[in-house]
Amino acid sequence: MDRLDNTIRPYAWGSTTAIPALLGTEPTGEPQAEMWLGAHPGAPSRTGRGSLAEVIGVDPERELGSASVAAFGPRLPFLLKILAAGAPLSLQVHPDLAQAKEGHADEERRGVPLDAPHRNYKDANHKPELLCALTEFDGLCGFRAPDRTAALLDGLGVPSLKPYADLLRAHPEEAALREVLTAILTADPEEMARTVTETTAAYERLGGPYAPYADIARHYPGDPGVLAALLLNHVRLQPGEALYLGAGVPHAHLAGLGVEIMANSDNVLRCGLTPKHVDVPELLRIVRFASGDPGVQRPEASPEGEEVYDAPIDEFRLSRYVLTEGGASRDLTGPAAQILLCTAGTVRAGEHDLTPGGSVFVPAGEPATVSGAGTVFRATVRV
Repeated sequence: MDRLDNTIRPYAWGSTTAIPALLGTEPTGEPQAEMWLGAHPGAPSRTGRGSLAEVIGVDPERELGSASVAAFGPRLPFLLKILAAGAPLSLQVHPDLAQAKEGHADEERRGVPLDAPHRNYKDANHKPELLCALTEFDGLCGFRAPDRTAALLDGLGVPSLKPYADLLRAHPEEAALREVLTAILTADPEEMARTVTETTAAYERLGGPYAPYADIARHYPGDPGVLAALLLNHVRLQPGEALYLGAGVPHAHLAGLGVEIMANSDNVLRCGLTPKHVDVPELLRIVRFASGDPGVQRPEASPEGEEVYDAPIDEFRLSRYVLTEGGASRDLTGPAAQILLCTAGTVRAGEHDLTPGGSVFVPAGEPATVSGAGTVFRATVRV
């Protein structure tokens, strides 16, 4: 079992206080957006044996397990994060596996540099995600039913929004959502800036269901994403609740602290709320134009005390244990590599005492027990 030393990424949208409060450290005044736990080449965790990527590279089958290597190759197939949103992230969507392979191959064939700002596919993998809230966590997830969004647009009293409301009512769901998002993202920039300004004033004046969108507008004045965001469901997770974000589902994290796990990929198509490149044609090819409930979930508890968050993919499996003082230790030994992350209290993992933010890497098949009084998240794969 290796104790991990993890990198904190200082993205501009990060909270300046949430991760320091969790770790019990002094804020630096700079944003601390994400702490990465894993072997991603962008910021691999460090161990006493070298970086986790190096450790795995020496003997993948020993570290990951033969079943994991057979299924996903000689690399850790997931990335675990602590995410602290102090401002809204970009409105975005991720491709499915076939789309990622096709898009990556196309950009490679056309010679698009990997670090080019207009590059969409950094790799050939999909990027399903699961986020579990540690505090109240606000986000946007999936399209709201078109008729309900049309009613919200009407309620704003902004004349330039009427064509969008009419489109939402005039077509079947998929066509309606596609036409309105396309119209927003391809509108004349000056006209859209005026519409966003008028819409922002209405958000501020009316509050209520518009309040989350008003906060977005304050961070991204004039951005078409301020209007596109209203097409999506607003959701507020309570601590312990989670959201699964599958391929093609538009979403944005808005505010809060959470544990996030995802397939090991950097593929993002952006819809707005960002100064970065927005590839409208490719985005429209990837987005799933279907409304639905965001699907907030609570974990399912087993008799052994493991609380599992459901995700319909194999690259990751996230669960947690809420341990009590004097309770029985839990045996977590498994056939694949795992990362254990403490988020509350003090947890004993093997020979390591973990406080909030502390973590260990457990190679496949290595004995792993946890005990103490606190909460520990377990990240592994399904094999």
